Parts: sequence; structure tokens; C-alpha cells
Amino acid sequence: MVKIAVSGKGGVGKTSVSASLAKLFAREGRRVYAVDADPDASLGLALGIPDDILAKVIPLIDMEEVIKKKSAGGGLFYSLNPDVDDILDEYSISVGNIRFLRMGAVKPGGSACYCRENAFLFSVVDSLILDKDDVVILDMGAGIEHLTRGTSKGVDLMIVVTEPSKTSVQTARVVMQLAKDLGIEVAKVIANKIRSPKEEAFIQEQFTAQELLGVIRFDDDLLDVALGNEADILTGAFKVTMEEIYTRISANSKP
Repeated sequence: MVKIAVSGKGGVGKTSVSASLAKLFAREGRRVYAVDADPDASLGLALGIPDDILAKVIPLIDMEEVIKKKSAGGGLFYSLNPDVDDILDEYSISVGNIRFLRMGAVKPGGSACYCRENAFLFSVVDSLILDKDDVVILDMGAGIEHLTRGTSKGVDLMIVVTEPSKTSVQTARVVMQLAKDLGIEVAKVIANKIRSPKEEAFIQEQFTAQELLGVIRFDDDLLDVALGNEADILTGAFKVTMEEIYTRISANSKP
């Protein structure tokens, strides 16, 4: 079983890393749940799902009728642990061995109470991390609010993606500390968009060799993917480095 959460500052390449890992695990015959837990991300596009299909995918957090049904109706009382096993298959999109789920953001506190919706979302994540005997890749935002203390203990690896900048590195450090506070035992860093030896040296000054899972150099080929000229994100030098990172993860994953 491999449960991986991917986080980091916005724009550093979390989604590219998440999609690549999902594809590489699936390529080896593993069933993979690829979960878009970042409301600003586009994991579905990175996985190669067409725009018209993605447009029909409603984030789980916004499925009001499903949430009401699963949380025991629309009254003041609701289940804190609704049964959501069927949700994972019924509302996911299949791409070969990959099942894609769009979570949506944890609702903030304020004038409206979103306790019911958040309990539902946490139950879905719990089911994925704690109950499924499959690979799970969570593409998260800069925070890790989708994870509770109990769920986090089922995460095998927290990957924090960073760019060679002080602000990005600072965010990476914050996320790594949050992961540690929640009980995630292994947190590693992937440095992305490295353009020069100076930038690589900067990264090596910020993180130990044990903390660094890999260094990905800036690759113009990914621009073609972003522009829609190339369908597969696993291309060029980026593909080679991600395959190396995947091999390191696989070698240390739980049997």
C-alpha cells in the first residue's frame, strides 16, 4: 500500500508531480486513486482527462443532496462518520488503472456551519487512506487541511514540492512541520524548476540529502503540455527525473 500526499506553495508544480506519480504507479499495473484536493489545481487535465468530461465533475464537497443522504438527513443531527465507500467508485472517473476524484476545499468557519460537509469530506479521505488497499495520491494545496490527525497516520509519505526561492522554501518548511505535528513519519522535498547550478546549490543549502527526494530541472517540454500541444505530462527530461523519483519511492514503499 502506498499513500502519498503532495503539497507546497502554489505554482511550484505539485500537480505535475502528482499526475506523474499516478501515471507511473498505474503503468506498473497498480490501481491508483488520484485525488484533486487543491481547489486551484487541475489534476484532471494533467492526467489527460478531456475538458468536456472534467466540466461535468462536481467537487464532492458541493454535492449537497449526496451529503445530506450520507450524513443521515438534513436535520440538526448528522453522522460524523458516514459510510462513503460507494462514493469513491460512483463519483470517480476512470483513466485506465487510475480513478480520478475531485474533492473541493474544506469549508471555512464563519456565518454558515459547514460541519456536515467537512465531516463528509474527512470521511472520504479516511476511507481512501485507511481502508483502501490501493495507491492513493493526494494533490493538496499549500496546507494539509484535508488530513486529520487520525488520517495522517495512514499517510506513508508527504512530498513537499518547492522552487528555488526563499518564500517557496519557507512554505515547504511550514508544511513539513505540519506533517510532523500530525504524525506523518516521512516527509521529503522535491525541488522543481531548477534552472542553474546556483539554484541547485541554494536548494542543497536549505535541505539535507536525507530530506531531498529529487531535483527536477526546468524543462521547456512541459510548456507544450501546458499549451495543449503535448498530451502526456511524462515527457522529456521531466519524465526521466520523475521515473528516478518513482523508483526511489517504490524501493522504500510498504509491501
